[in-house]
Amino acid sequence: MNSNEAPTISRRRFVATATLSSAAAMLASRHALAQYGNTVNVMREAAASAKIVVKSLRNNISVLMGSGGNIAVLTGKDGKLLIDSGFAVSRTGITRALAGINTDPIKHLINTHWHVDHTDGNEWVHAAGAEILAQEKTREHLLATIRIPLWETTFRPAPAGAVPTVVFDAQRTVHLNGTTIALRHYLPAHTDSDISVNFTEAEVIHVGDTWWHGYYPFIDYVTGGSIDGAIRAAETNISNTTNSMIIIPGHGEVGNRSQLIEFRDMLVAIRGAVSMLKKQGNSLAEAIAAKPTAAFDAVWGGGLISPAEFTQLVYTGV
Repeated sequence: MNSNEAPTISRRRFVATATLSSAAAMLASRHALAQYGNTVNVMREAAASAKIVVKSLRNNISVLMGSGGNIAVLTGKDGKLLIDSGFAVSRTGITRALAGINTDPIKHLINTHWHVDHTDGNEWVHAAGAEILAQEKTREHLLATIRIPLWETTFRPAPAGAVPTVVFDAQRTVHLNGTTIALRHYLPAHTDSDISVNFTEAEVIHVGDTWWHGYYPFIDYVTGGSIDGAIRAAETNISNTTNSMIIIPGHGEVGNRSQLIEFRDMLVAIRGAVSMLKKQGNSLAEAIAAKPTAAFDAVWGGGLISPAEFTQLVYTGV
């Protein structure tokens, strides 16, 4: 298998779990797939009608769930800061959810990485008044043409208003709303553009798609991701968090450090099992048939990436 291509997963499964919302059941129908075409279009349709759920955390920080990746929000005198922007078609729901928190204007946006479910809303958030900040690889990828086989989609360069105007390399510290916000670039992990966003006084950290809480993760080999990088990022997250911290994943419920450890242990165990099968000369089909994820499927196998599909992703990188 070409290590620069991710395997194509079941479109129906992808649609049914992409937004992690109540809209997914409707969108799993073959009618929806026929009507809207590729999976990204179907995801957008789901996001357009998804309910945006707001969860208050601490120190004026909340998380919005329902439009692609989880969106963190910090409010205060400097205006609202958003971490990721979800899908553009969720604008009405996101705007309503933000207004329900308070009347602070949107002034700042940080992207955790370049993927569409985290950046598609960039243009309208910028138009609403936000400066966009991201790691330099996020800007690079948003300006490029990129084909993601998993999504059966070729992404064209983003419009000017959606592209980060301020970028950094390894780390950057921002002070907003009386809060110190530490941004750190991971070594290539889920992609090569991933960052963490640490609200240091509040002990709240957004780790983007380096953590999928309760789901096997997607690994984007096209833009620098790998199973070894995903494990390395999980180790970094464990090292950089404490038992008192609130941890926001890219997908799934807000969690804690012990749950990060469970995620890391799952990745390590499955990588080891798949690597052994591959070293023994098993083909991809034979490795899948051996079910190396079986001990973890009940907890992790019900999301976007199925057990067989995650086996494919791991097999690609070992």
